[in-house]
Amino acid sequence: MSSFEKKEQNLNQLINKLNLLSSSYSQPNNEIEKIRTEKNELANQKREIEKKNEELMREHTYLKQKIKKLQLEINKRTELEDKFNQDIEELSQETESLVNEIDKWQM
Repeated sequence: MSSFEKKEQNLNQLINKLNLLSSSYSQPNNEIEKIRTEKNELANQKREIEKKNEELMREHTYLKQKIKKLQLEINKRTELEDKFNQDIEELSQETESLVNEIDKWQM
C-alpha cells in the first residue's frame, strides 16, 4: 500500500470517527462546530492531495511517453549512423580496390 493510500485511509477513518463523535457525543455547540470545521478542513486537504496526485500521475504518464519517443528516436539515429558507417566502410574498400587497380595499370 502506498504512502498516499495509507494517508487517505487514515484520513477517511478520522473523518468517520469525527462524524460518529459529533453525532453520538453530547458536547457544547462550539465543540461540535470546532469538530465540523476540522472535519471540513481534513476533507478539503484530502481533495487537494487527490488533485495533486492526479496531476502528478498525468505528468508521469506524459513523461513516460516522451521518454519512449526519445528512445525510439535515439534507436533510429543509431541505426542510421550504423548504416552510414557501413556505407563509408564499403566506399573505402571500393576506393582502395580502385587505387590498387590504377597502380597495376601504371606499372
